[in-house]
Amino acid sequence: MPPQTFIFFGRSGSGKGTQARLLLEYLKKEDSARSTLYLETGQELREFSKTKSYTARLTKDTLSSGALLPGFVPIWLWTDYLIKHFSGQEHLIFDGISRRSIEAEVLDSALEFYKREAVHIILINISKEWASARLLERGRSDDNKDDIEKRLNWYDDSVTESLKFFRNNKKYIFCDIDGEQEIEKVYKDIVAGLSIK
Repeated sequence: MPPQTFIFFGRSGSGKGTQARLLLEYLKKEDSARSTLYLETGQELREFSKTKSYTARLTKDTLSSGALLPGFVPIWLWTDYLIKHFSGQEHLIFDGISRRSIEAEVLDSALEFYKREAVHIILINISKEWASARLLERGRSDDNKDDIEKRLNWYDDSVTESLKFFRNNKKYIFCDIDGEQEIEKVYKDIVAGLSIK
C-alpha cells in the first residue's frame, strides 16, 4: 500500500476521533511495514496550552473561554509536527485540522509540497440535533447547551467553507459518510468508501 493521507471532518459529537483511531488500527494491521502518524489537533492544542510560554498561556485562556484561536496557532502546530516527525513515507491521519478556508489553502500547499497525491477527505455527516444530543450525553464540563450551540454554529459558519475548498478540488478523494449509525457501521462504510484494501 503506498502512503495514504486521511483528513477527518465532522461536527462535534460525530465520532470522528473514534473513527480516526479505528482507521489507525486498520492501517497498522493491513500495512504493518509502514508507520502511521496521527495528529489530533484538539489534543495537541490542549497539551501545548500546558507549557510555560506566553503563547501557550494565551492559547489556554482562549480555549477556556470558548473563543476561536487565530489561524496561525493551529497552522503552526501541525506544521511543527510534520517538520519534526514526518519522513515522507508514513500514512497520515489528521483529525480537527484545516477548519477555516485560510487553513485549507495552507494545508493544500503543504500536501503539494510533500507530494501527497492520494488524499482522502472523510466527512462524517450528522445533523445539529444528533450532535447536540450526543454531546449532552457525553457530559463533559464544556458540553452545556450554550457552548454546544456555539460550537455547532461555528462549524456551519466556518468549517463548511473549508469543506467546499476540498470538495471542489479534483485532487482530493471526497467521502461522505452517514454518521448517524452504530460506530461499527460507520467504520465499515469508511473502509468500503475509501477502497484502501
